[in-house]
Amino acid sequence: MSGIEQEGVGPAFRTWRAHRPFVGGLLLTLGGVEILLTIKISLKLVVHLGMQGLAGYLLPALMVVCGLLILFNPAQRLFYSIVGIMLTLGTWVTSNLGGFFVGLLLGAVGSCMAFGWLPDQEPRASRSQRRMDKEKEESKATMADRDATESTGPAAADDGHEGGEGSLRGSMRSSTAESASHLTT
Repeated sequence: MSGIEQEGVGPAFRTWRAHRPFVGGLLLTLGGVEILLTIKISLKLVVHLGMQGLAGYLLPALMVVCGLLILFNPAQRLFYSIVGIMLTLGTWVTSNLGGFFVGLLLGAVGSCMAFGWLPDQEPRASRSQRRMDKEKEESKATMADRDATESTGPAAADDGHEGGEGSLRGSMRSSTAESASHLTT
């Protein structure tokens, strides 16, 4: 393979990954695999239901299938994530307490992430990019305030007389002084 072909693999994978709930599907798959691996570990609290613990193998295997379906068929992610969380919660009873809580936690978090994924959302900007954008907006706002202050000049709101007609205090004082009806009952 030449260097040109190898450079295109990374961006192609990032593009593929961006169009699906990748982390959610991966966590659900890893949770199922972890539960499958811990089924044979000996514990005194192991509960086996059904024929020789068939449910102990079936539920985590279906978790793996749901996780892979979320990765490769993201259009149906809502259905697969709901089935995935139900299977994950079922492993609590059937498979060594959900793979000693690790597989249970991975499956639950993965299902929830797949359920909450929005397909047409723009990627979130990095923290440093958001900080730079905020600084630019603040500098534009201060420049606009400075320009507005320089162009209007000092405001002529008061005519300089204490209690005069142009001042706010004078208008408030005159309106209360003229009507004494609010003082009597």
